[in-house]
Amino acid sequence: MSLDAPAADWIDQRSALESWLAELPADATPGLDTEFMRRNTFHPQLALLQLGWNGRYALVDPLAFDIGDALQPRLGNDGRTVVMHSAGEDLETLAPFLPEGPGTLFDTQIAAAFAGMGLGVSYRALVAELAGAELDKGETRSDWMQRPLTESQRVYATLDVVYLDTLHAQLAERLHQRGRSAWHAEDCERLKQRASQRDGDPQPQRGFRGAAEWPREQQALLRRLLLWRDRAARTLDCPRPWLLDDTLAMSLAQQPPTRHGELDQRTRGQRALRSAQRAQVFELLASPATDEEIAQTTAIPNFPQGETKKALGAMKQLIDQRAAELDLPPGLLCPRKVLEEYVVTTEWPEFLEGWRREVLQDALAALLPG
Repeated sequence: MSLDAPAADWIDQRSALESWLAELPADATPGLDTEFMRRNTFHPQLALLQLGWNGRYALVDPLAFDIGDALQPRLGNDGRTVVMHSAGEDLETLAPFLPEGPGTLFDTQIAAAFAGMGLGVSYRALVAELAGAELDKGETRSDWMQRPLTESQRVYATLDVVYLDTLHAQLAERLHQRGRSAWHAEDCERLKQRASQRDGDPQPQRGFRGAAEWPREQQALLRRLLLWRDRAARTLDCPRPWLLDDTLAMSLAQQPPTRHGELDQRTRGQRALRSAQRAQVFELLASPATDEEIAQTTAIPNFPQGETKKALGAMKQLIDQRAAELDLPPGLLCPRKVLEEYVVTTEWPEFLEGWRREVLQDALAALLPG
């Protein structure tokens, strides 16, 4: 059945937020969610913060006041468990206010995967299955920066935290029964650490497999350009493709322009690339990669071929078998992309550290091509 949301406090002053948080008992496990916008910016813009615990709910308006470090003492420093669903982007949005994330994260989407309910299960689907309530999806693409929010928006936002306590209780019990609590906690901690990283990927060229067969000096030049793009996008607070889209970045690194006019012609239509940025790009591409840059550039892994491709097939079968034995989604145990990188580079992937290493390393290593 479809339900109306219970009443929620509208908080538009820091003192009111601090008072709400101060009333949380030491053993409380509050629910937390955000609404944010990221259409025209690099950094997500926090538009609304939703809190809930023990039948009390709050909608916090970050556009009305500076939240600052108000969340840190009660949600970060004291190590309490905070319940969220699919928390990755929310944690990134909250990074200016909770730099290290909540003290202990319980992600209900990750928990559902470990509980045998499937990979990437939505909050709406979990609520329907575990709480018997049907949630409306009508405000999913809503404009959360507008003020005042409509009544429909407030209801939708409140319901996003109303059922987190119920989901937490049931999923925590299922994890305990299946002996998966520690694995879930490890993956939640990893998600926190990933979201708290302030710098971008130091080896962004690794995602450009179309350049895998380029000479190492060209791969290093591509890395130089991509690192600049990331820094500039952060500084200008604009999406990376507005400066250089991926195809253009590869083209410029493969065939650097020899004249400013050529660069202007090839970059026409890039929304955030102004004359100052064009000058920077031209200077970046004007000199070849140094020996030091080449040494610091991790080679781009190629697509598996020949014996490597056969080994990948055997590894995929192993993952499917182990996942079935553990009653886990194969994608949770080891995504195909991670397997492809491992079989090509033979370097143990960071994603497979922790409990996955114990479960998989010996068996996967035995399948590497000789």
